[in-house]
Amino acid sequence: MLLRLFGMSLAFCLAASLSSPLEAKTFRWATKGDATTQDPHGQDESFTKSINALVYERLIQPGKDMNPTPWLATSWKVVSPTKRVITLRQGVKFHDGSILTADDVVFSFERAAKSTQFKTYAVPAGVAKKIDDYTVEFTTAAPNPVGLISIGEVPIMSKKWAEKNNSVNPQDFTTKEVTYASRNAMGTGPYKLVTFEPGVKTVHVKNPDWWGIKEKRSESNIETIEYRPITSDATRMAALKSGEIDLVLDPAVQDVLRLKEDKDLKIWEGDETRIISIALDQARDELLFSDVKGKNPFKDKRVRMALYQAIDVNSIKTQIMRGLATVTALATPNPKGEGIPASMDKRFDYNPEAAKKLLTEAGYPNGFGFTLHCPNDRYVNDEKICVAVAAMWAKVGLNVKVDAMPKAQYFARTPKKEFSACMQGWGDNNRDGMFTLKPLFHSLNDKGAGDTNYGNFKNAALDELIDKADVEMDLAKRQTMINQAVELVKNEVLVIPLHRQVIPWVTRANISLVHRSDNKFAPLWIQVK
Repeated sequence: MLLRLFGMSLAFCLAASLSSPLEAKTFRWATKGDATTQDPHGQDESFTKSINALVYERLIQPGKDMNPTPWLATSWKVVSPTKRVITLRQGVKFHDGSILTADDVVFSFERAAKSTQFKTYAVPAGVAKKIDDYTVEFTTAAPNPVGLISIGEVPIMSKKWAEKNNSVNPQDFTTKEVTYASRNAMGTGPYKLVTFEPGVKTVHVKNPDWWGIKEKRSESNIETIEYRPITSDATRMAALKSGEIDLVLDPAVQDVLRLKEDKDLKIWEGDETRIISIALDQARDELLFSDVKGKNPFKDKRVRMALYQAIDVNSIKTQIMRGLATVTALATPNPKGEGIPASMDKRFDYNPEAAKKLLTEAGYPNGFGFTLHCPNDRYVNDEKICVAVAAMWAKVGLNVKVDAMPKAQYFARTPKKEFSACMQGWGDNNRDGMFTLKPLFHSLNDKGAGDTNYGNFKNAALDELIDKADVEMDLAKRQTMINQAVELVKNEVLVIPLHRQVIPWVTRANISLVHRSDNKFAPLWIQVK
């Protein structure tokens, strides 16, 4: 049963302390992009969340093996299908020395529920109510079989700190709002923020009062963490080779084989639970950024299928991703972990001639033009993939311009759903299909659904399946509904899935770490020797 994932006691805590103390070290790392905000409820983007997680912790967090682990909560009780009671860890200090209480937890969930980014988690978690200083009750309006997963997704802030610094409301990232909380941070986590210079450097130092030290939650000897965004692939690798940095989270895929032969370096590999797809605007009556006037070609399933069948995903895998991708037909991050049958993972054929025929049938024998928007510093070879896709579409008569931009700009625009076509990456580490279906494929409503449905489509049958599965407590029936919903997304070509990333990291040879499938920087398990 899904709920069994959470049926663990405090004894399930992380690994024991080191057998002997290690000398404290400074750890320096880099990627192509940068964190977009320090507000823990400002941006639901995994890289930014991994930076924020150094400071802000959650009630339940994934451990080394990605299994849910008691964190700021020590235990929980499912009272009924609509009610859960959480017991908080006592004696946890914020970085300013104040004590974490139920007031901070209730505040954090109320704040997250106001966020266009985090209400996906906060609203399904339910209404948080303080029972006493270390007990919080969560009540949902309807049964929620994955309520504890939602509860474990919201970072906890200090209510007093937010009030003091005029940050009671989450940052509105879509308006490029700058707040005190978007440039400063104060949580309960293992590291404290020292400096945040966007595009230059972010520095954290070890929190000597972190509760996890006594609990032996860390295996690390890192005292200071320095992060630097380095746009150039060659410059990042040169900095690693010279010893200026210790870790590159996103090495150029074409360099991986060569890097494996370098005795001074070490490659860490593994699948990432992330799906890379192309989203298509299916809502507007006239497509933006297009030479088609008065109508929207993407409303026609034949056009969407034509775009799908014109993409040679195997060429993208071999030529652009250098094999570091898993081609898929399903727009979910991790179908094996989500209970989806492997038999469903079969793509429609790559067939340019069929694509041309479909375009002709739809009334576009000479194709049409539009813009494909993409980030250029977020996903592995994101801009290169978009350029390749545009070239493949050109072969069936489509005139596609690629507009690539830094993720800070890109993610300020995607929530507005203002693109004709765009790349979408989605990671779901909760191993449950609802955390993909509800935000990405349900139509937009005021209950936390559809916020990341970039195509802004509405499919009544799909909505009904998702809504029913969302409250179904019989897990077998629920899984059947999830599978049906995933198949409907596939058959209606509501999005075009490409592949799941295979993520290599590269470090100096003196580094040991844990490479998790969420592709998040996890310093608690890094040692510098």
